[in-house]
Amino acid sequence: MSDRPAGSWPNLIKILIPVLVLAAAAGVGLALLVARLVQPEALPVDTNPVPAAGRNVCGASVTMYFDTDEMMTRASGSFHGDPKTRRVFTETRAEAWERFKRIFADHPNLVENSDPAAMPASLNLLPQRGVDLEEWTAELRRRYPEAKKVVVLDPAHPPPGMPAATATPSCPPSGEY
Repeated sequence: MSDRPAGSWPNLIKILIPVLVLAAAAGVGLALLVARLVQPEALPVDTNPVPAAGRNVCGASVTMYFDTDEMMTRASGSFHGDPKTRRVFTETRAEAWERFKRIFADHPNLVENSDPAAMPASLNLLPQRGVDLEEWTAELRRRYPEAKKVVVLDPAHPPPGMPAATATPSCPPSGEY
């Protein structure tokens, strides 16, 4: 027979079950607390279109090119409240020409032989965290067939054959310097 007094198993179970339930609850509570602390900071969202001039977008983005300023302006207003869009930057054809001239100021022959009419109007869209940029780009191509080109620009992952950016400061959460 057993050396234990009669009824000791039920007493042990009465103690063990509440202890296990409390331990499980404490574990779940701790896991929820850690998950909350690990969540990334909310990103600033403002889908009102703003001029790109004077801004340096540093994070991954999608750029849409248009033949006319009117097409670009029409498209820019459609991103208000878009759950995939965090910021919308616009650039007219005239602003693109001015930027081109600044970039190539040390190459006057190139500027002289370039045509301002060749500059497209564009939208630069910063995505919400977690948006699949390739999928979003394909969706934007379908939604905006009037866009001449829709491309992903990701400084951290340049296209094959292009060198990665070097010695650039880390990109702040706003997505621009």
